[in-house]
Amino acid sequence: MSKPQDKETRYYIDLDLRSGRILLWDYDQREVLVQEKPTEPFRHRIYISKGQYNKLVKKHFEVNYGGAN
Repeated sequence: MSKPQDKETRYYIDLDLRSGRILLWDYDQREVLVQEKPTEPFRHRIYISKGQYNKLVKKHFEVNYGGAN
């Protein structure tokens, strides 16, 4: 089931500050994200725009699946 995307949607990337690696990228509703507490002290969340998120997803698809439009 797909999550809703509307004016309350926030897009983000979670980083591991120790290794410099991306742990996850995703989106969710603002009120859900406000309630979340980081479980590890080395985890840092960066919020990005919908356009940046879409570019990331597109590039991931191209690199991993060879999907060119």
